[in-house]
Amino acid sequence: MQAWHAPQVPSLPRPDSGFNPVRVHDTASGELKVVGPESGTARLYVCGITPYDATHMGHANTYVSFDLLLRAWRDQGLDVHYVQNVTDIDDPLLERANATGVDWVALAEDQTELFRTDMRALNVVPPQNYIGAVESIPLVVDLLHKFGSDSVYQLAEEPRDWYFAVHSDPDFGQVAGLDEETALKIFAERGGDPERAGKRHPLDCLVWQLERDGEPAWDSPFGRGRPGWHIECAAIAEHFLGSTFDVQGGGSDLAFPHHEMSSSEAVVATGEPFAEAFVHAGMVGLDGEKMSKSKGNLVLVSKLRAAGTDPMAIRLALLANHYRSDWSWTDALLVEAEQRLDAWRQATGLSAALPADDVIAEVRTAMADDLDAPRALSAIDTWAAASLAVDGDDTDAPALVTALADALLGVRV
Repeated sequence: MQAWHAPQVPSLPRPDSGFNPVRVHDTASGELKVVGPESGTARLYVCGITPYDATHMGHANTYVSFDLLLRAWRDQGLDVHYVQNVTDIDDPLLERANATGVDWVALAEDQTELFRTDMRALNVVPPQNYIGAVESIPLVVDLLHKFGSDSVYQLAEEPRDWYFAVHSDPDFGQVAGLDEETALKIFAERGGDPERAGKRHPLDCLVWQLERDGEPAWDSPFGRGRPGWHIECAAIAEHFLGSTFDVQGGGSDLAFPHHEMSSSEAVVATGEPFAEAFVHAGMVGLDGEKMSKSKGNLVLVSKLRAAGTDPMAIRLALLANHYRSDWSWTDALLVEAEQRLDAWRQATGLSAALPADDVIAEVRTAMADDLDAPRALSAIDTWAAASLAVDGDDTDAPALVTALADALLGVRV
């Protein structure tokens, strides 16, 4: 599967004093953690969309958030191997296709292309590997062959689906840190089947679903069927990034069960640790409620763009909130972002301005400190306001701040 066109990311002068290592909040430990190597290649996996509806602000917030991490790593001279999946076969997609009378393949292709268009507009750097669930089926089968009968088992009664025994991983539960009662409740709410008869434990999760009437299926040694959601990401990450990589990312609603279970599956199959850090973006609401497809309370990137909103204003509205905070979208937030963008463009359009060294250093410090975009925005605000208020004499500064805003924040001014 093809990703979207990669934007040109400008380079900034390297600091004489060197870089602060990038630290982000690791959900598993509950602490800030240095992520990425000192040199070489940083490896990032971010869970992608299930393409049955358009990109809303919750999606945009997640992918812009991890774009910040990628840009911070690249600014420090690291290569980044970024992988993202597309769950282009799953129950919600099939349900939407049936409800609308659209072929499920056509629906997935159409919504994936809309997502690509939105990401391009928001200046998000694409993944190096953009992998659909359908094309990952051979990888899932390969990974399933690595399990023993104590960790993956087939139900005795029809339909004889295959399940992963979560407690075959002694450390199961370390990602989200939930007690079992809470875990069972969330598992049921987020696509799990704790009440299904024949499972060894209510939290055991589906890894291969046998064919159902009227649903797509593929041949495999485990029977004709299709992969479960969690094993899809485990297989893709393990194949493209190796058994252990730097960051597993996604929205905070993926910490459990998705990241918990995909991590345990990979650990049991390979005998190696999975991600060094589990990093989660906050939830975006509208009028105090979580924005979600099921509730229908969506603010769509594509509709804002169609109405003439500058995508860079949308991106600035997202960046005004710390990536792991929960917040609500408002019209006022977008107006503030448009005003901020206008001020930045006025200041960077000057023939000369105040020197840029301090603002570059402050933005770099903010981004290394848990991707603190609001602090970075404030630093550029201060420089822009001061440069518009006084006659600066640094003719290089406007171009440097233009490059800074794009290189580290992804904002084209």
